[in-house]
Amino acid sequence: MKLAHIDLGKLSVSAANMRHGRKAPDVSDILPTVRARGVLVPLLVRPCGGGDDRFEIVAGRRRFHAARTVADEQRASGGEIDPVPCAIIEAGDDAAAVEASLIENIARLDPDEVAQWVTFTRLVTQGRTIEEIGRTFGLPDLTIRRILALGNLLPRIRDLYRTDAIDTRTVRHLTLATKAQQREWLSLYDSEGDPAPTGARLKAWLLGGVEIATKVALFPLDAYPGRIVTDLFGEDGCFADAETFWRAQNEAIVARIEDYRQAGWADVELLEKGRYFHAYEHEKTARTEGGKVFVTVGHNGAVEFHEGWLTGREARRARAGAAKSKATGPDAKAAEAARPETTSGLQRYVDLHRHAAVRAVLLDHPGVALRLMVAHAIAGSSLWSVRLADQRSGHAATDESVETCAGETLFDTRRRAALALLGASEEAPTVVRHGASQADLPAIFARLLALDDAQTLAVLAVVMGETLAVESAVVDLLGACLNVDMAALWTADDAFFAGLRDRRIVNAMLRDVGGRAVADAHLTATAKAQKAILRDCLAGTNQRRKVGNWVPRWLAFPAAAYAARPLPTLDRWRTVQALAKTLPALAAAERPASAATGDARDATPSKPEYAIAAE
Repeated sequence: MKLAHIDLGKLSVSAANMRHGRKAPDVSDILPTVRARGVLVPLLVRPCGGGDDRFEIVAGRRRFHAARTVADEQRASGGEIDPVPCAIIEAGDDAAAVEASLIENIARLDPDEVAQWVTFTRLVTQGRTIEEIGRTFGLPDLTIRRILALGNLLPRIRDLYRTDAIDTRTVRHLTLATKAQQREWLSLYDSEGDPAPTGARLKAWLLGGVEIATKVALFPLDAYPGRIVTDLFGEDGCFADAETFWRAQNEAIVARIEDYRQAGWADVELLEKGRYFHAYEHEKTARTEGGKVFVTVGHNGAVEFHEGWLTGREARRARAGAAKSKATGPDAKAAEAARPETTSGLQRYVDLHRHAAVRAVLLDHPGVALRLMVAHAIAGSSLWSVRLADQRSGHAATDESVETCAGETLFDTRRRAALALLGASEEAPTVVRHGASQADLPAIFARLLALDDAQTLAVLAVVMGETLAVESAVVDLLGACLNVDMAALWTADDAFFAGLRDRRIVNAMLRDVGGRAVADAHLTATAKAQKAILRDCLAGTNQRRKVGNWVPRWLAFPAAAYAARPLPTLDRWRTVQALAKTLPALAAAERPASAATGDARDATPSKPEYAIAAE
């Protein structure tokens, strides 16, 4: 760049100047200074090219017009016309010229956004990126994008904005509209009926109702099937289709509610859309004390989860129930009678061990298994998908106890033998091929056709054992009919004792094992102390006489309770107790499946063999 004084006759305004093509500017504010002292700040010019000695003005259009006015005055009075100072830049760089013009004008006067859009668009056309434009003018990238978004507007809307016929908020919302929506809006603008929507009403009109921002979505936006309108003038996008949004949002709400229920909340109450949750009408209540979760859904799609509350009436009822449970006399006895004998963890322990013992004995009775499988096929079952029985308890100690018990060991031996008959790896976790495709069916069927009846029945017994539901009355019915000897298949272990927490129940067990005198002597002792004595009696330690073949009443077949309190095991037995009396007697008979699958009877103490007797 170099400085020079150039005659006014050799200067003209460049097309790169952001105010090129407008009428002559108002120069009354700078004209007195130019008359008195001339042009002090050099004009920014560049050669016109083509061998001509003329120059075009990139920046300094108002100073140029002021100098021409003074020159006309001097020419009329016969005075001498002075050249003006100029800074000459390289020829041909249109982007640099546009930048120079805009920088000078922004520094001197804030031009309207439409003028900035025209200039920024020309810079983009010349190859400048949004980031480069932002760095040049010291503006955030978002500001550049907002101004460039005016290019989405129809020319007439830009003209209305430039003449202040519509405000900034309205024009920015119109940048979100399609061309068809803009034409429709212009029709409303020109009509004599209802006025065209503006401001916030315009955004709602464009989105078909209430504005729903993406930030309220409970679901991941990358999986959303509908259209999202990106708002360059806010921090969030908006959902263009309310119906599609609500379908996805409702699915997410249902999933969250189910998560709360799985987490153990007493209830989850979904309030009507638009209804507020008033804390003053509720009382804060912990989950362990019966607290609920209230879900509010706004018309704008926002969802809130209010955890641990009860309505005033519910809270009063809960306090009354708690006070009743603490009372003495008949009320206390009623509350005690309503409390289950076993905790949920201990009940799962009991159910799993009874299940393991029953299916171990079922291995010796393929005829029973066959009839049971037919019954499943006819009536259906909670597991008959076919799915494997879930032997997990959620407690590592219980899971390990079941995996290492005698019943499970016996079953695993027979399972491996059945896998060998099917030509499968003995290391496979199950015989039932969970998730197998229809393509596997012909090969399995062909393999079974090659087996004799005894081998087929042996495989069937394993399959039935793997698909026998744990918490099922069928387990109790089978256990009673097959005379399952739990003492031969179960031993009290650490997991069992860890689950015992009720002092009175432990004392009742101590009475069974150690006798009334021992139990009464330790009636007021802690549950921990009584469990230690119970362990000594079962193991014959600490000078206690060893008691063998003891099984808690819960585990026995049929099951029994220690107190007049709820017991799921006993409830299931009661549902089938009458039915068990009508079944054919099960008598000792030969086990035809033993030779086919390999005898694993040495895994447990010897026990009677059973078969279905003729009616």
